Amino acid sequence: MEIALLLVAIAVTVLAVTAVSGRYGVPAPLTLIVAGVVASYVPGFPEVRLEPEIVLLGLLPPLLYSAALTTSLVDFNANRRPILLLSVGLIVFTTAGVAVVVHAVVPDMGWPLAFAIGAVVAPPDAVAATAIGRRIGLPRRVVTILEGESLLNDATALVALRTAVAALGTTVTALEVGVDFVVAAGGGVAVGALTYLLVAAVRRRVSDPLLDTAISLVVPFAAYLVAEEIHASGVVAVVIAGLLLGHQAPVLQTARSRLAERTNWRTIAYVLENTVFLLIGLQADWMVEEVRESELSGAMVAGASLATLAAVVVLRLVWVFSSRMLLKRNLGDPSGTPATWRHTFLIGWAGMRGVVTLAAAFVVPEDTPYRELVLVIAFTVVAGTLFGQGSTLPWIARRLNVPGPDPMDDALARATLLQQAAKAGKIRLKELTGDLGESEDDPYGVRATLVNRVEQRNFAAWERLGTTAGEESPSASYNRLRSEMIDAERRRVLEIRSTGSVPSEVVSEVLALLDVEESMLDLAEDDRAGIRTDAADRQVGEQCAHLEQAVLRPLPDGSDAPVCAACVAIGSRWVALRMCLECGEVGCCDSSPHRHATAHFRDAGHPVMRSVEPGEDWRWCFVHHLTG
Repeated sequence: MEIALLLVAIAVTVLAVTAVSGRYGVPAPLTLIVAGVVASYVPGFPEVRLEPEIVLLGLLPPLLYSAALTTSLVDFNANRRPILLLSVGLIVFTTAGVAVVVHAVVPDMGWPLAFAIGAVVAPPDAVAATAIGRRIGLPRRVVTILEGESLLNDATALVALRTAVAALGTTVTALEVGVDFVVAAGGGVAVGALTYLLVAAVRRRVSDPLLDTAISLVVPFAAYLVAEEIHASGVVAVVIAGLLLGHQAPVLQTARSRLAERTNWRTIAYVLENTVFLLIGLQADWMVEEVRESELSGAMVAGASLATLAAVVVLRLVWVFSSRMLLKRNLGDPSGTPATWRHTFLIGWAGMRGVVTLAAAFVVPEDTPYRELVLVIAFTVVAGTLFGQGSTLPWIARRLNVPGPDPMDDALARATLLQQAAKAGKIRLKELTGDLGESEDDPYGVRATLVNRVEQRNFAAWERLGTTAGEESPSASYNRLRSEMIDAERRRVLEIRSTGSVPSEVVSEVLALLDVEESMLDLAEDDRAGIRTDAADRQVGEQCAHLEQAVLRPLPDGSDAPVCAACVAIGSRWVALRMCLECGEVGCCDSSPHRHATAHFRDAGHPVMRSVEPGEDWRWCFVHHLTG
């Protein structure tokens, strides 16, 4: 009963602290660590000790798998060079550098234990870096590299730690270290790939989302255990399996299975990520007490801990700036502009440590001299980097003026992608049903309904980019009115439910249908609210010859504001305006009732137009359906 109450208390604390932190804009990881430290000193609060098995088997596999599922394999492969430089090269460099520093501060400590400490504190945390990086809006490529690094660096560090611990009782040669690393990495890749092939074969025969999700919950633990059983890297196995399964999910799983898996893993990651930080804080009381009871002097403990903390920060910065020539090409923007030293500094400063460092410290045998010092150093580095680097990373990103992802760029890319997808869909529809212009073979108007729904979806995507001031877009009107209708429909269904005249299963199905539709409306509204309208100098997607040759015409000044002359002539209104870049004619967009910009393209054959809405300068090719 005591354990059950403790678990409930931890869960409630995590949810409450996270909610309050989000409300006041405070980083939840930092708040949770403080809450854990305070709770550890509360009289009567049970002592919570992190065991290596709990972290390395219970927490690490699902956290890594969840992150790998949502990591783009394409982006991961494109940035493989900096990821490997950080997840392998930097770990080895940090392990050796910290070992030298610790041995200098504590000369009586043997080199194997000094290297073990280096391996313990070397890997940045998979949770901390991306949790803080995404929250503050770091550039996507920076986040991708940090995420990729954090997915693989644990494997390198744990192999180094295993070697160092083995060296405590015997001699280890460089050849043995190299062979151990190759076996761990190669075996992990093999187990991960085999896990992917097995799960893929099963998923091709499974359509039940519940069964599919249950399989997904087993995958990270199975991959990890099988790899560790053959002395390979469980971390690498989990990451490889997650990357491949996430990449192939649109082919292997049904839409319902993908939605269920995505929701479940987001929930699991949310709970575990935040629980990890609370658990870190809960170690404070007993760690301090063990140091007090040991024979270690306070000055030596403080000196070694602070020296190690400074070493991990400095060594990371030295490595990333030394490797800048190899890194910077992968840190620039998608248009090919190379990264500046600011991007490099952000990579160097985002080296927060986490729960794996604490768990790794417990791997050191209990009878090892200076073991209490190892634990304190690990806790100091975790707390110091999370507070020292994690709390200042948002301020530094703002001071360095490194732009994060622009919601307007994303909206433009989304609209372009949907437009190209719709084009492919219409071609397929024509292959299935014949000429879309013929209606005699479509008495129920199915083809017309399909085309209209696709067009309305595309129009809604374009409308998110901006509309004429004071004019509510059709998609916004639809969202507002349909939301009110759904509320009324739900109230009526609940009234009928209370009478008991309709089976409860039927009522639940109808309510679920309304919930799905309302969730789509909420998603679109949240996305629209997050788009900024003051973006400039955008380049999205590939270019075509028309876009490359088109000259961006200047807009009329404020005294001669553009209008759609055709709409004015017939007394109509427009949602947004577009300008032909060949002749300068202004027409209304496709979300407007009469679509005069498109009509001008069909009549005159001029291929490229631009937006004339405030703060927008993107162009659109009617021929190739591309933006520039």
